[in-house]
Amino acid sequence: MRTSLFFLLGLGAAVGGMLAPLEATAQAWPARPVRLIVPFAPGGAADLVSRVMAERLSATYGQQFIADNRSGAGGTIGYELLARAAPDGYTLGTASDSSTLLPFTYRNLPWDPRSFTGIGLLTTQPLVLAVHSAVPATNLKELVAHARTVPGKLSFGSSGHGHPQHLAGEMIKLATGIDMTHIPYKGGGAAIIDLVGGQIPIVVLGSSPVIPHHRAGKVRILAVVSPTRSSALPDIPTLDEVGVKGVDLAQWMGMAGPPKLSRDLAKKLNAEVATILANPATRKTLEGAGFDPSPSTPEAFEAKMREGVARWEKLLPKLKIRFD
Repeated sequence: MRTSLFFLLGLGAAVGGMLAPLEATAQAWPARPVRLIVPFAPGGAADLVSRVMAERLSATYGQQFIADNRSGAGGTIGYELLARAAPDGYTLGTASDSSTLLPFTYRNLPWDPRSFTGIGLLTTQPLVLAVHSAVPATNLKELVAHARTVPGKLSFGSSGHGHPQHLAGEMIKLATGIDMTHIPYKGGGAAIIDLVGGQIPIVVLGSSPVIPHHRAGKVRILAVVSPTRSSALPDIPTLDEVGVKGVDLAQWMGMAGPPKLSRDLAKKLNAEVATILANPATRKTLEGAGFDPSPSTPEAFEAKMREGVARWEKLLPKLKIRFD
């Protein structure tokens, strides 16, 4: 009996000894810098949100969270890096609505947005239709009239080929009869630079990189593409309000980990992200740039990714747009 007792005590000590390092490792995270992959170039909406979150998470954990811009191929390069990363918590990524569209616009991608581990939704923001200040239009009706006087000469920029902004522009073309050529950029930051400089007359982008230039009078936002008005642009009508029906796209961004990231770590991060987004200073920064802080659970964000894929799968055949 005594031998059995000593055996059980020894076994318990051994198991405890094996578990202790694992628990210590989990509790010690992060023990080194964490990379937050941003699949787009600096200056756009994803970059701004990612840098705000990286700064706040660095302060929270006492380890550096590094916003690492890995743009190219419409964001597919950055998303692939996230998909191939070790699920150890030291590589995370910003996943936007574009991630659910890219599998349909780029063939044979080696990653699937539905495989990412959700950490949580971060922000939502409306898409906007904006023009350079030299374009003779102060509203959508005037833009349509102007387009008819210069057939085939207008172009619109977006944050990338096959992105929701691109698709929104194509939907606007179909709904209004405007003849525009799409010019894809490597992110919204590059597109807005060319709009301000007069290299392109029109953009369809997330509102955040456009709002400062709209307020400065360098560009004019004519309409909000999303279904409701923006709190940052209360005087700008929606497309629906000006008679263009069915174009109701909004941009969202969230934080994700690679496939098979620990669910416990995802929940731990989610709690910190929610706290950061509730902070008044963070909210002021994001809302001032046109974003609505919109935290969610990891499971809700994963469901949003699945719903996005399903929506595009249903919508794209109706648009009859080629992505060859």
